[in-house]
Amino acid sequence: MARLPRLTLPGYPHHIIQRGNNRQPIFAATADYQVLLNLLDENARKFEVAIHAYVLMTNHFHLLATPQTSDGLPQMMQAVGRRYVRYFNDRQKRSGTLWEGRYRSTLIQTDRYLLACMAYIDLNPVRAGLVAQARDYPWSSHGHFIGQHLDKLVTPHPLYWELGNTPFAREATYADWVQAGISSVQQQALTDAALSGWALGEPDFVADLQKRTARRVAKGSAGRPLSASPKNT
Repeated sequence: MARLPRLTLPGYPHHIIQRGNNRQPIFAATADYQVLLNLLDENARKFEVAIHAYVLMTNHFHLLATPQTSDGLPQMMQAVGRRYVRYFNDRQKRSGTLWEGRYRSTLIQTDRYLLACMAYIDLNPVRAGLVAQARDYPWSSHGHFIGQHLDKLVTPHPLYWELGNTPFAREATYADWVQAGISSVQQQALTDAALSGWALGEPDFVADLQKRTARRVAKGSAGRPLSASPKNT
């Protein structure tokens, strides 16, 4: 069976995962993380992609991003992927592929899953045992959203601005949201959707998406939507 093209539509948030080949490390030094962030920043601007959240792990990375054009996201990922591999191979005196095939991604319903996806991304280092709290990990957008520092790569989604009327209120609310965590059901749904490429959302959202693309957006009938309220896990 032919492989489905990626589900990519402008104006919708996309959850993206890019893994290292055979889960090998994609960073060998601190400078490597910054190089990838710089490439993401440069190409997100070039191809009109708003990056709302990110985390760089040792052998993969996650993005939450909204492209403004139909081909902006794949163009950005292709440019970043190729240039980073050239940089990494030159630095490590190696050759060959670095990535585990093409990146994985899907669309998510904004009001139902966007903040949950941000928390999911921020909590990756905690789940991996790299840090005790999301605020302690340097290679994610979490610090930007809780007021630790400014991150030029990040374009906050409008839903984030609705968390409070002042920067302090938004930062405190978001910090509490991430600290509360998301359920294991939500975590699995976000992972499965990105890896499979099927859209994640309520039945009406999925049905509306299907009207906008010839590409099939769901494996089967949409089931009961998952609650997006954060829970301790």
